[in-house]
Amino acid sequence: SLPGWRFLRCFTSVNQHSTVRNLGPCSGPNRQRDLCTFCTISLDQEEVFRTKVFDKSLSPFYGEDFYFEIPRPFQCLSFYVFAKGVFQRDLPVGKVSIRKEELCKFSGKEHWFGLQPVDPNSEVQGKVHLEMRLNELIIENGSMCQQLLVRIIECQGLPLISGQNCDPYATVSLVGPARFDQKKTKVKKKTSDPQFEETFYFEVTRPNSYTKKSHFQVEEEDIEKLEIKVDLWNNGNLAQDVFLGETRVSVKILRNDHIHRAWYLLQPKGNGKSKTDDLGSLRLNVTYTEDNVLPSACYTPLRTLLLKSPDIKPISASAAHILGDICRERYEAVLPVVRLLLHHSRLVSFVSAIAALELENTQEANTIFRGNSLATRCIDDMMKIVGRSYLTVTLKPVLDEICESNKTCEIDPIKLKEGDNVEVNKENLQGYVQKVFSSITQSSSSCPPLMCDVFRSLRQLASKRFPDDPHVQYSAVSSFVFLRFFAVAVLSPHTFQLRPHHPDLEVSRTLTLISKTIQTLGSWGSLSKNKLVCIHVFVCLISLSTCPPINLSIFPCKRAQGRKRIGKNFKKRWLRVTSRELSYHKHRGKEALCIMPVKNIQAVEKLDESAFNRKNMFQVLHSEKPLYVQAGNCVEASEWVEVLSQVSRCNPDRLGTFHPSAYLAGAWLCCRSLSDSQPGCKPCTPTLLANLQLDIDCDRETERIFSLFTSSYSKLQKMEDACASIAVYQGPLREQDDYSLFTIQDSKETFHTVRQISHILKELQREHDTRSGTAQYGSQ
Repeated sequence: SLPGWRFLRCFTSVNQHSTVRNLGPCSGPNRQRDLCTFCTISLDQEEVFRTKVFDKSLSPFYGEDFYFEIPRPFQCLSFYVFAKGVFQRDLPVGKVSIRKEELCKFSGKEHWFGLQPVDPNSEVQGKVHLEMRLNELIIENGSMCQQLLVRIIECQGLPLISGQNCDPYATVSLVGPARFDQKKTKVKKKTSDPQFEETFYFEVTRPNSYTKKSHFQVEEEDIEKLEIKVDLWNNGNLAQDVFLGETRVSVKILRNDHIHRAWYLLQPKGNGKSKTDDLGSLRLNVTYTEDNVLPSACYTPLRTLLLKSPDIKPISASAAHILGDICRERYEAVLPVVRLLLHHSRLVSFVSAIAALELENTQEANTIFRGNSLATRCIDDMMKIVGRSYLTVTLKPVLDEICESNKTCEIDPIKLKEGDNVEVNKENLQGYVQKVFSSITQSSSSCPPLMCDVFRSLRQLASKRFPDDPHVQYSAVSSFVFLRFFAVAVLSPHTFQLRPHHPDLEVSRTLTLISKTIQTLGSWGSLSKNKLVCIHVFVCLISLSTCPPINLSIFPCKRAQGRKRIGKNFKKRWLRVTSRELSYHKHRGKEALCIMPVKNIQAVEKLDESAFNRKNMFQVLHSEKPLYVQAGNCVEASEWVEVLSQVSRCNPDRLGTFHPSAYLAGAWLCCRSLSDSQPGCKPCTPTLLANLQLDIDCDRETERIFSLFTSSYSKLQKMEDACASIAVYQGPLREQDDYSLFTIQDSKETFHTVRQISHILKELQREHDTRSGTAQYGSQ
């Protein structure tokens, strides 16, 4: 953010899936023949996701989607391909690294990227703050000489080394055709953001080369050839120092500036360019969005117009419906509308209105809510937002059993392995399906109230549209509950956080068969009479359900519960939280070493890096000593702070303030208070109320909607022209392209709303323009 941009916030997200082809040789003889590979996704050098292992193929198809929000600044989004090692560490095959400023160029389309070698000298991140100045000096004999002052102020965002903060130092060199003068800073211990504040002096020209001028300038032949080179290193003590990055600044930048002060991104050694063998290619589809959020008052007109949508008659003339209409092909367009309406408790009325509109055009009861319409997309996104804990309570125990017991369920004769018994496999599959189906039909008490409200509305609308079909009200609900919710979660449990990792190939096949069976059972026409009774009971109980507990899986972490600054006090543990207790275990699935009742949690907050010189840490405050936890990466840390805050949000003894750092050496590092019982020095992050829909940044969602309207402005203008044409031509509607593209029931009302949207977009664009600015590389 630029100086004065107090309200500027950037939010980014990435959606990715990948394919690899023609993988080149990995180290070791005949390594290609048995190559088992996987991909990882990293922000700079911090891994945040990895794919499943693809078995023995030089052209694996991963086909996996990852959607994540980026909670910190970054320079590169990187994708690494690894060969899976059995008795040794995983071997890197190659990587694709895309700089942040280049992401927009590749966003939204598939591209093949050539794999580059994984070279330690090219794995860099961070930036350095430099100041350069030219001085005139008069030496003893009265001659003039020129002196270059280089001040290295600080660095930010240096990488972790072996999971911990590095010990950085810098070398500063004046480089030219016939000279190489190098100086070195002091080593800064355990920090990724070192403050150097060291100044070095270099002689630029000799006295006999000086020519008097009215204004001081360095001679042309020198200024074109000299440059300052800054290298960052991690001090290895007894081991070899690790290269962290470099930057080069030509001295000629001071031709017109007596003083130059700027930030520079660290670059790979030699800019990372090297000739290598063909390592293969990686196909990626990356969607990257970055929104600059304005002050809240700027969004009031657009937010007000959107929140009026459920009350507009007809609903097709509302701003929310118009956005869905002009962005039909953009899957992400519906989500910000759902979040905004959800936050303001307007979603149920809007979904009811657009569902009624869809039902008007549905001629057969057995095709109800089967298409990819605005109504179905809204309900899908709503279920993903509010139904995560519902899935955890309902499916996680049985999915854990399926994945851990690993019984064979293959019934396709072509895919049977030698020695498999198809009858035994059928029994295994039938047993699993019965457990999953029973868990679903008996889960009504755990269904979130918001989902119940939507389902109740769908039942009423379906009965009204098809009064002669007594079962249509239940098929309207089962099409979402089974086909679009539970069946999808069974097929890909890791994407719903129901399993920590990708299942292996045999378990994936079992889950596929179970998911297909659940879809068949959820299809109303294929159900037996007994199943009809089950579904009837299930749907009736949904309307009486209550808010669910939270029951989440375990994850590996490093934890400390002491208050002494001792690195060995951090040990790897498995952390687990349910609706009743938080526990950590020495090994996954083993007996808990410590159990903390959720009702005793008083606050969950991020912990300053300075407390233990470790990143990605958070603290769980309770009646005894705080529990300090280091997560695996920044995404994981943010998710667990959110989850633990939600599960403890209603606790009566929650704190109002907390200490963002630790109590070490007899004092709090944050406020320097000497008493360990001193109340916190910083207000706690506001906790969510019982309704999860309140955890939404409405300004951010409105900015996303503004961006969607702006990118589809040509379609908005076409809709305006179509409305004007219809209003003038009062005859039968003609089959014109402009008419068939949109849903226009009332041309005058729709035209009025479109004009309002256009006016608001212009005002918001003007606000963006007044706050916009361009920052060139190396500028202040």
